[in-house]
Amino acid sequence: MLQSKLLIPTLRDAPSEADVVSHQLMLRAGLIRPLAAGIYTYLPLGWRVLRKVSSIIREEMDRIGAQEMLMPAMQPAELWQQSGRYSLYGPELVRLYDRHNREFALGPTHEEVITSLIRDEVNSYRKLPMILYQIQTKFRDERRPRYGLLRGREFMMKDAYSFDADWESLDDTYRNVYYAYTRIFDRCGLTYRVVEADAGTIGGEGETHEFMALADIGEDTVAVCSHCSYSANLETAYTRHGASPAEARTVPKPEKIHTPGVRTIDQLTASLDIEAGHILKTLIYMADGRPVAVIVRGDHEVNETKLKNALRANHIELANEEIVRQHTGAPIGFAGPVGLSLPLWIDQEAAIIESGVAGANEPNYHLRYVVPGRDFPLEHIGDYRNVTEGDSCPHCEGTFKFYRGIEVGHVFKLGTKYSAALGAGFLNAAGRENPVIMGCYGIGVSRILSAVIEQNHDDGGILWPMAIAPFHVHLIPVSVQDPVQRGLAEKLYYRLQAEGMEVLMDDREERPGVKFKDSDLIGIPIRIVVGKQAGEGLVEIKERGQAAAEVIGYEDVVTHVLGRMKS
Repeated sequence: MLQSKLLIPTLRDAPSEADVVSHQLMLRAGLIRPLAAGIYTYLPLGWRVLRKVSSIIREEMDRIGAQEMLMPAMQPAELWQQSGRYSLYGPELVRLYDRHNREFALGPTHEEVITSLIRDEVNSYRKLPMILYQIQTKFRDERRPRYGLLRGREFMMKDAYSFDADWESLDDTYRNVYYAYTRIFDRCGLTYRVVEADAGTIGGEGETHEFMALADIGEDTVAVCSHCSYSANLETAYTRHGASPAEARTVPKPEKIHTPGVRTIDQLTASLDIEAGHILKTLIYMADGRPVAVIVRGDHEVNETKLKNALRANHIELANEEIVRQHTGAPIGFAGPVGLSLPLWIDQEAAIIESGVAGANEPNYHLRYVVPGRDFPLEHIGDYRNVTEGDSCPHCEGTFKFYRGIEVGHVFKLGTKYSAALGAGFLNAAGRENPVIMGCYGIGVSRILSAVIEQNHDDGGILWPMAIAPFHVHLIPVSVQDPVQRGLAEKLYYRLQAEGMEVLMDDREERPGVKFKDSDLIGIPIRIVVGKQAGEGLVEIKERGQAAAEVIGYEDVVTHVLGRMKS
């Protein structure tokens, strides 16, 4: 491809709205352009990368026997109502009406659509197992689109769905897709961790794993054991716990202490000269409209995912000031478990505090010498907190270290969540009808671009892995007006293409400095410069990211480039 003919509108400076490196470089390198908040046009360079990522995904999915298809983006709302997800998905579901006032949704995912298809088309165990997948644009009405392609309202996704006759068969299918995903992300050049995760609004009845590309700007926190292979999203990570609630026979009765204006943990530790771990922090939550109290240690944070799952709630949120006053008699910051007439959910670490400080349910007062089990009932003890760095691994003697991650893939065992709700069944060998056992497997195709760039860049621009680079070789004649340089560059251009290499030749009448800066910015892996030594049949060759170039003869270029591509 001749660069003079290619739409690559590079920018010297990053637009002000781009606040992470990947977003800045995709705009500067001319990969994408915004149309509206969270909605982007993929320009030719960006689209070439997306096509290569999609090709890798297709190869690995086809390798395990999956079948590609394409489903409608516009879905009847009644399908979502049948599955029970219509109200659960909330305002992120893009809803619309046709001219006949029938309601539809623009699909953020396709569990309902694929299940209804299987319900109507597959009715015998002889057709199972089966994996179907698509690569398609999805829609999600994000409240605050940000980070370019990482959190958009329109995005590309590969979603796959498996259908098995029993759980043992699903285990095999799940394992096959899991390892297909590792090959996909390996080939894309990502550094990632596979972590235990929560199923979220997708739901399900079995294990689920996320594939996290490690990056400082990742929205997810990953807890990784220092010794064994255990790693989990912060939403689901848990720590070893073996202690029982303490017996406190010598602790005095609770004593009220005056704490005017002391509402936060930091203020309380400073005011009373105590450690945060000796505080019983009480938070009031609304779970599907019902108030509950959650008690954790002062140095811990409530894990809302664990709490929601324990409550079997569809939605939880912190109660507002009015509700807190209504149930505690005090403003936020003075709630405590003693005498509180709400269901109490006590984290297991808070339950074993021998004597702690808690809110007194009275403005400007706290209680000291509060003993769990003596001064308030231990109604619901469980793991309701986030793990912290240094916590013990539940499987070995190691401790947790935290990393930030970008979720690029997620695999679920759905079981019968959707097949039962939508009536997707099959006749087994005995002629009895059973619901199909389902799995669901997603990859954020457009997200991979951001994740790869976050992990592969320098001050000059992008460093594309060879497998997904928009071109393999960037061929730069220093002066296109010099007939010797141009002639040698054109010979190399056609020779390299004849060997199956994708070559971008910078035939623009620009200064060498501009060409080299653009080359670094767009990040093509191999650069060949045809300059003053062209008359001797010599060119300079270097890999993106390397400081020094190597001078080689024209006849050796193809062999040299092929060797570098293979390595």
